[in-house]
Amino acid sequence: MRYTNDAYASGTDTPVPGSGRDMPPDQPPIPCEALPPGWGPIDCCDGRFEYRYSQPPLELIADRTAADRSHPGLGLCRCWELRYRYFLTDQTITEVIGRVSTRRAAISGALTCMERIHETISAADDPLEVRDVLESVSLPDFVPDGLSKSSS
Repeated sequence: MRYTNDAYASGTDTPVPGSGRDMPPDQPPIPCEALPPGWGPIDCCDGRFEYRYSQPPLELIADRTAADRSHPGLGLCRCWELRYRYFLTDQTITEVIGRVSTRRAAISGALTCMERIHETISAADDPLEVRDVLESVSLPDFVPDGLSKSSS
């Protein structure tokens, strides 16, 4: 079962099991039993959730943020940014995977990233291979960047 915090399909205020409205905001949106092996929750609040992979050490972060970099035609005020963080000997590096329009899409995208990493990355793989795997993930409800150059 996946937890979401999106509007109810019924349009009522009655909590729908698994909708996320019936759970505290500090409960991980993806329950431990639904996570691929090696993944576990490390932080969760209303506008952010994080999971950690054991080997190679890697963190996946979903953070609600202003949609100021999204295409203005979308009319979004807020969106969810998916990032990953990896650790080198002397530094920590954080890279953006992409932005999505809803929390549900962030949860789905995060779970897809976790599954892809579990299926394809070995403990000895380097950060460039992790980046290649995550760049190949197709995110649901992707929010295009409004800052890209237009072709003329």
